[in-house]
Amino acid sequence: MKKYLLYLSLAVGLISCADKKEEAKSTGPKSNGPLTVDATIIKTSSLSENIQVGGTILPYEITEIRPELSGRVIRINFKEGANVSEGIILVKLFDEDLQAQLKKLQVQLKIAEKTEERQRELLKISGISQQDYDLSLLQVNNLKADIELTMVNIGKTEIRAPYHGRMGLRNISLGAYITPSNSISTISQVNKKKISFSIPEKYSAEVKPGMIVSFTIDGNNSLYKATVLATETIVEAETRNLKIIATINDADNTLIPGSFASVDLLLGKNESAIMVPSQSIIPGARSKQVILYKNGNPVFATIETGIRNVDEVQIKKGVDIGDTLVTTGLLFIRKDSKLKLSSVK
Repeated sequence: MKKYLLYLSLAVGLISCADKKEEAKSTGPKSNGPLTVDATIIKTSSLSENIQVGGTILPYEITEIRPELSGRVIRINFKEGANVSEGIILVKLFDEDLQAQLKKLQVQLKIAEKTEERQRELLKISGISQQDYDLSLLQVNNLKADIELTMVNIGKTEIRAPYHGRMGLRNISLGAYITPSNSISTISQVNKKKISFSIPEKYSAEVKPGMIVSFTIDGNNSLYKATVLATETIVEAETRNLKIIATINDADNTLIPGSFASVDLLLGKNESAIMVPSQSIIPGARSKQVILYKNGNPVFATIETGIRNVDEVQIKKGVDIGDTLVTTGLLFIRKDSKLKLSSVK
């Protein structure tokens, strides 16, 4: 009797397990039934990429002032750190020897011109040969050339400001004998400045002259604007960056040349970009794919991606506007699967 009861209980247990398995099969996903997925309609949106790079504030022009002639400094007409006007004499060198030479040449020229005038009259009556007259005329022209050269050298003793700007620190003193190797000071054009910065080469085609960029500097909450003046002709081989110069209108003279600047660039602006959820991209060894929904069937499309942000990825090629993109259940979808849309955004 005991054996009979044992066999009966085992049979009941086996039947119960079989019923549970059968129930699980009936309630699980059917192999031939459609998979329920979510999808979104592909549409265009505005896309831009912001990058931030370091830059350096520069004077618009900066020139090292040096003499062209050697000589003794007899006058200094500028103050360190002061603004000067274009063309004013900054430093005067001793030129009395040149002035004396100029007077001597001017006297010799007067005599030579009178001689040339007399011989020209004699030539008219054949009183002298053409050669004698040509020699006197040559003497006049030589003296004129010597006078012009002397005046140029006198002008070189007056070292002038090349443009309106601010003088730097003075490196010479009154009475010092200086040569072209000596630096007198520097002059910089500070009412208008430049900013120098570099960007990765992949953005090189997007930065054009006239483009407006914004930047900030440490210790100042103001937002400054600059206009791109020019870009370097080649990409730096070491860094793969492209150097850019932009101009700043600093009429208030608030920026100090040499300061570090943080430059913000708005690049890659596209008003008709296709952006899709990141989870809808299927990565592969050689390519990336997405799954499109068409008439209840999945269509695997190979795509080319672009800019990526936190939640979305740009698709450059592979899909069209208006396509229905599957966003869930990607791991279970096969080429022969049947799909059923749960929601479409």
